[in-house]
Amino acid sequence: MADMGRPKSEHPKKKILSVRVDDSLYQRICAYAERHGMNVTEVVLQALEKYISKRE
Repeated sequence: MADMGRPKSEHPKKKILSVRVDDSLYQRICAYAERHGMNVTEVVLQALEKYISKRE
């Protein structure tokens, strides 16, 4: 019988990062995500990657 469910990722994400933001910033992130066809996690991860790369 074949395995069911989501296929295993080549680079599984094992760490969880929790960030508290105010309502205003959260709404801005959600609006940006919707406009660009992304979810909140994708927006935050891309923003962090861009910020860190810029600083290195």
